[in-house]
Amino acid sequence: MPAPDRPAGTGRLLTGIAWAVLLLGLWLWGRESTGGVSAPTTGDVAAVGRPLGTQLPPAHEPLAGATPQRVEIPSIGVAAPVVRRALDGEGAIEPPPFDTPDTVGWYAAGTEPGTRGAALFVGHVDTETEPAVFYGLSTAQPGEKIRVSRSDGTVAEFTIDDVQVFTRKRFDAEKAYGPRQDGRAELRLITCGGTYDRASHAYTANVVVSAYLTGERSGGKSRV
Repeated sequence: MPAPDRPAGTGRLLTGIAWAVLLLGLWLWGRESTGGVSAPTTGDVAAVGRPLGTQLPPAHEPLAGATPQRVEIPSIGVAAPVVRRALDGEGAIEPPPFDTPDTVGWYAAGTEPGTRGAALFVGHVDTETEPAVFYGLSTAQPGEKIRVSRSDGTVAEFTIDDVQVFTRKRFDAEKAYGPRQDGRAELRLITCGGTYDRASHAYTANVVVSAYLTGERSGGKSRV
């Protein structure tokens, strides 16, 4: 769950996401130089994971490339525009602008949502005064839907299959950023979690929601 302790300070908007996505640059570098990296397999904060008995639909074939414009997660009330983001000078994904906390950032140099691989979305959990776009992300459940409207007029529908909370010490870059199954179109949504650490001006954990493509809507029709 997002931190109940909500101190003021605009710096918290950045650090809650940045400490984890900083590892993206290191992870990409490690894959290029060694052919892959390994990390601890789970976080050590309570994680939702996949409850026993959850029935998930089959994966849909990956789609042609198109950029994301909007993301919707009906179960937690998210309906937000998507903006392109890059890596900053330290190898972290630039978060959405501070003055648009209800916007989701997409790592534009990576995978396009709906195509093969894992597309990366990041968003703030709160501001110094109120909840932000991904405030409820930690409450998402496997089996719930994520819909991404794309520039070609299609809507890629993803099904959540995993929700994990990783502490700094136990952050698993391979799980957060790498595909879970080869050949699938997947999605990762990342925000901060745990509690807010006043000493480091950052949250103590990150929420990582994993989803995979299970359908496509085009011209008002749904295809699965």
